[in-house]
Amino acid sequence: MHGTRAAVRIGGHVVAETLHALGADVVFGLPGVHALPIWEGLRATGLRVVGFRQEVNAGFAADGYARVTGRPTPLVVSTGPGAFMTLAPLMEAFTAFVPVVIVASQIDSDAIGKGRGELHETPDQAASFAPLVKWTARARTTTEIPQVLAEAWRRAATPPQGPVYVEVPYDVLHAPSLESSPNAELERAPEPVLLPAPGDLDRAAALLASADRPVIVAGGGAVRSRATAELLELAERLDAPVATTYTGKGAFPERHPLALGSAWDDAPHKDLVADADVVLSVGTWLGYEFTDCLRRLTGELIQIDAAPERIGINHPALGLVGDARPTLRELLERIEPRVRRGAEARVAEARDHIERGLADQPGRLAVEVLETIERALPEGSAAAWDSTILAYTACWHLRVAEPRRFLYPAGSSTLGYAWPAALGAAAALPGTPVLAVVGDGGFQYGISELATAVQHGLDAALLLIDDRGYGILRQYQDDCAFAHTGVDLEHPDFVALCETYGVPARRSSPESIADDLRWALGRSGPAAVVLEEVLTMPEPASS
Repeated sequence: MHGTRAAVRIGGHVVAETLHALGADVVFGLPGVHALPIWEGLRATGLRVVGFRQEVNAGFAADGYARVTGRPTPLVVSTGPGAFMTLAPLMEAFTAFVPVVIVASQIDSDAIGKGRGELHETPDQAASFAPLVKWTARARTTTEIPQVLAEAWRRAATPPQGPVYVEVPYDVLHAPSLESSPNAELERAPEPVLLPAPGDLDRAAALLASADRPVIVAGGGAVRSRATAELLELAERLDAPVATTYTGKGAFPERHPLALGSAWDDAPHKDLVADADVVLSVGTWLGYEFTDCLRRLTGELIQIDAAPERIGINHPALGLVGDARPTLRELLERIEPRVRRGAEARVAEARDHIERGLADQPGRLAVEVLETIERALPEGSAAAWDSTILAYTACWHLRVAEPRRFLYPAGSSTLGYAWPAALGAAAALPGTPVLAVVGDGGFQYGISELATAVQHGLDAALLLIDDRGYGILRQYQDDCAFAHTGVDLEHPDFVALCETYGVPARRSSPESIADDLRWALGRSGPAAVVLEEVLTMPEPASS
């Protein structure tokens, strides 16, 4: 009979009840034949379940929800191909330290690894996930399910945060469970993060206090640690410019006179950072944005990171192993306010130089569209960005008002991220509009999720830049003097396509885009704006 409940409480109910007890509000995923007991359990808990049309998109949606909230977020998928479709989103979550908790079904316990040709059987499903998650585990009985999931939850939330993987065999999901329902006592706070050794803190504080030209670089770890207030106080005490990585955008007030921004390809930005006599790195592994600065850096590097294995991997550093916020508090206790030494003027000069360089060049339209987006976004709203020309421009030049509102796949730089991530963020921010900025190539990874947005009433606005291809790759081919190959795409009329799914859409222009964005962001439910333009990345400012 359709719509009836399972007559007996089974393992699938225990999975759903445990997720609810651990504090989950929303579950993302896709049902499959082995995972159906979990979905039956989810129905019984009252948890909000947002089902997607494809597992890759469900994974990016879970990522978007987790980034906006900072909390572990469940992603429920089925065995074999259903689970493996989440590997691309997990790569992004792993490299960006996003606490996604993937719960996958498995074949029967006695068949795992036997090679019997079971439906969706693989030699070792968990082994495929191990390189891309912090921890993997299997619940072997219904009794084990609560504690395995609680441990997964704890590990996902413990700095440095990241995804975890749990699998539950088919027979365990169907097995009757006589244990009492899990409750909130299962939720365990992350293990306390050990603070850096007092001697290391003393040395770091002395270096910073004596520096003539200190600079702070804030990354995603500062955002995840909610260290904005501490960053602000330390920067003002040191009279230190603050640069942010792409995932660190919003960690420091971007209209503060000490805010250098994240224009890492522009020479004035790189010069100011590389010329520092002491650089304090807060919650970043100093990746590709920072490469040129590291080559030129002759001053001291102090690196705050919750993972000791990342200290000094890209440049010799005095390591402070700890979570960003409590570590900054310890430094503040050791550092007195200093006399101003002109940092605000140096920042203003660098930013003015960059802005003058943007004023008159082929990439100006991208900058103008970006400025329009910045003005159009309501307070508290989030924006998710795909790997597009406009997104790269946003990484450099968009000013973000607060943490956890700039969603960009910096870890994987993957296409197809923004639209499903925006849907996940919209599920986390009911009543607050969320914008997805995509190109026509990347959007075609997730067109089907227009139906998801309609079905679940998600307040997600879509800005689709239609340049009839993979525009950023076309530009890279031009830069390399290569012919355009594989980058020019046939596609539908996107306005008509969105309307077919029940999503109201407007065809926009540079002259009307401000009004069109306000229309889309002001509506309840999804809406789309299609801008048919070929954008060009702005040229970085030279010295």
